[in-house]
Amino acid sequence: MSASTVSITANPASARRRPVVLADKKSNANIELVPAENGANADDRAVSGNSKDLSHHSIRGGEAKDLAAVKKALGNSTISPRRARKVAPRAEKPRWLTVVSVFTKNFVLLVVLLGLVQLVRRLSMKSPESPVEFTDFEGRIAEVEGLLKKTSKMIQVQVDVVDKKLESEVGGLRKELSKQIEDSSVMMRTDLNKLEAKSEAVEKSLSELKEGNWLSKQEFDKFIEEFMKGKGGVGDQSDVSLDDVKAYARDVVLKEIEKHAADGLGRVDYALFSGGGTVVKHSDPFLVGKGSTWFSISNRQGVHSDADRMLKPSFGEPGQCFPLKGSSGYVQVKLRTAIVPEAVTLEHVAKSVAYDRSSAPKDCRVSGWLQGHADSAAVDTEKMFLLAEFMYDLEKSNAQTFGVMDSTAPGLIDTVRLDFMSNHGSPTHTCIYRLRVHGREPEPATLSAMQS
Repeated sequence: MSASTVSITANPASARRRPVVLADKKSNANIELVPAENGANADDRAVSGNSKDLSHHSIRGGEAKDLAAVKKALGNSTISPRRARKVAPRAEKPRWLTVVSVFTKNFVLLVVLLGLVQLVRRLSMKSPESPVEFTDFEGRIAEVEGLLKKTSKMIQVQVDVVDKKLESEVGGLRKELSKQIEDSSVMMRTDLNKLEAKSEAVEKSLSELKEGNWLSKQEFDKFIEEFMKGKGGVGDQSDVSLDDVKAYARDVVLKEIEKHAADGLGRVDYALFSGGGTVVKHSDPFLVGKGSTWFSISNRQGVHSDADRMLKPSFGEPGQCFPLKGSSGYVQVKLRTAIVPEAVTLEHVAKSVAYDRSSAPKDCRVSGWLQGHADSAAVDTEKMFLLAEFMYDLEKSNAQTFGVMDSTAPGLIDTVRLDFMSNHGSPTHTCIYRLRVHGREPEPATLSAMQS
């Protein structure tokens, strides 16, 4: 782009001249206004451009002046060129700031050019001019319009280039950011999978620990208490050594072996058949095959001859029981002597050797009373009281002991009755392998007083 030097005189008759606009072609494209004559007053103005110069032109108004005179006047003018200032190197600006600066400069230049065009048009319409000068004005106006169009096209091209560069850079940044996000999500997903695997392993370990037969705090405290009692209560818990624990464990194992040899529980059974206990009454038996007729029933008031199996050790052999018809029934047992009841034990075949355990009783109730020398098969409901009420659990030991209820008065009994209301699934029969009754015999004086 070239810079133009313009001098405009509004009144040719005036002795005073308008200032001539002169521009020196410099690298920083500065445009200066200097006076054309010594008597004229001119204001100096500096306008910055975009490093492109305007070609020198002169436009003068009036009938006596022409273009050649203007050029001659410009040629006779003495203009001292301004010294270019040295500009210190600046720091590199951001790209968006450069784009805004270029766009602003071009826009300002465009506004200045439009102002000049409007000024020229107004002056041309106010002053009468010759057809030749009017044609000259039109040509110059067309030239300025062409220059404006060219400048606008250049600005549009620069803006398009900048837009493309920005779009390209933004697209690259977007792709890079999306890739980083995707990589981060993959890493997070991998870490989450590892955490899930670890949590599953921890849950599995915890479940295994829970399934293990670990001692509870109460059981451990009881063990320590019994251990200290075994030592005579001498010393502190901190003085316990591993050898002492081993010795105590050996004694416990020996006691358990002796207990198993002593009928498995180590408690006196007052319903044992060989000790004097007898079955005096029961519900209908389940008879199958040999001995399935009523001829096998003895003279003991309808008691089956095999009913005493419920009071004998079965030694864990399947089938050594007494079956009763249906899923509910009862058994009434006369004890060997009058006792103060403490517990009852119901036994069934062990899970490891059983063919089918669905015939085991489930919901049971045990009652007791003191029958004396009266008819043992009779039931005195006024003297009867509840000893225990429980459910036989197939997942526990085959011989399950249930304590007498705390609400039961500590009275004497010599007869017990076992009532079972359901079994574990068998619709035809319920098997009773063994019923035991535990307690203690009272002092003779106490027994005589209570019987009297």
